[in-house]
Amino acid sequence: MAITTPPKGTLFIVSAPSGAGKTSLVRALIEKIPSILVSVSYTTRPIRPGEQEGIHYHFVSKQAFEDMLEQSDFLEHATVFGNKYGTSQSRVEKQLKDGKDVILEIDWQGAAQVRRLMPESVGIFILPPSKQALRTRLESRGQDDQSTIAHRMAQAVDEMSHYAEYDYLVVNDQFDVALHQLSTIVESHRLAINKQKNALTHLISDLLA
Repeated sequence: MAITTPPKGTLFIVSAPSGAGKTSLVRALIEKIPSILVSVSYTTRPIRPGEQEGIHYHFVSKQAFEDMLEQSDFLEHATVFGNKYGTSQSRVEKQLKDGKDVILEIDWQGAAQVRRLMPESVGIFILPPSKQALRTRLESRGQDDQSTIAHRMAQAVDEMSHYAEYDYLVVNDQFDVALHQLSTIVESHRLAINKQKNALTHLISDLLA
């Protein structure tokens, strides 16, 4: 039976303090639900070992970032640890219009900007199971010295203080459990009445005839 064009996609905002496992969870979510997309942000920070241009981020110079900012190319932008991050508004809007669900991995500052422009977006905040677990995860990366880790821990507390601005909370203690909860949030929104009644117009009409 034919169905109508898919409704507009949902924009999911996923935030977490550094070290909470946000990136790993989102990567696993994409493998579990291939039809959802991750918006690739622009950043001025240096590329890290193992990262790829256009996959993890679009790595640009500070001047290039400022040029994009002046041209109003960003849905949101923020400065984190001295580096700038931004999301292409036109790209996200096109993906949503095409019926694709999109995930934005951004901090609370960027999330607040997006909510002002797209109040229908869905916010998900990921928490670590404890401060000690967060510190252990940061130390296990082997990328930062102790002073940097201490700074990241202080920033994490500030980041986590904004948890109430989101719609959902997921604690990343057991990875598989957290992944299941994250995927459940996505799937439940796909089954919402405002999505289904448009997608299943013909079926509903036939059933009620």
